[in-house]
Amino acid sequence: MPNQKEIEDKLWSAIKSDRTIMLALEGQKGGSSQPMTAILEDDPRGPVWVFSASDVDLVQALGTNVTPAVAQFVSKGHDLFASLHGQLRLHTEASMIDRLWNPFIAAWYDGKKDPKLRLLRLDLDHAHVWLSENSLLAGVKMLFGNDPKKDYKDKTADISL
Repeated sequence: MPNQKEIEDKLWSAIKSDRTIMLALEGQKGGSSQPMTAILEDDPRGPVWVFSASDVDLVQALGTNVTPAVAQFVSKGHDLFASLHGQLRLHTEASMIDRLWNPFIAAWYDGKKDPKLRLLRLDLDHAHVWLSENSLLAGVKMLFGNDPKKDYKDKTADISL
């Protein structure tokens, strides 16, 4: 069974690899999660960086405030699920845009000085992570008498960040 540290390591590794999160502002009326590309640097605990545009609903609702936000993450193999909570803010430092800029981001904008370009910073304070097995394997284990509740008990972690 994985321990809390191993589950946390799997989370950061999966986010770095898969990158897509569903991001929303907490408590936003009529707001819904939006797919965003998450960028993690060397410190796997964050912050999580997201490039977006000024005409995106979430960015407009955020404005210049620091706002509680939640991100949902599912790994490509559906073997890890997470709910990430933290504070979202607009980040205006040009040096950070330079540092994070890459060809994938460049494809979406008219350069680093694009007037619509916005860089968001998500400082995480809590994550809840679930590890999941292949459903076929879980089904086979149930056929042999394994209790699925017991099997998954040690495959979840609450992580304070």
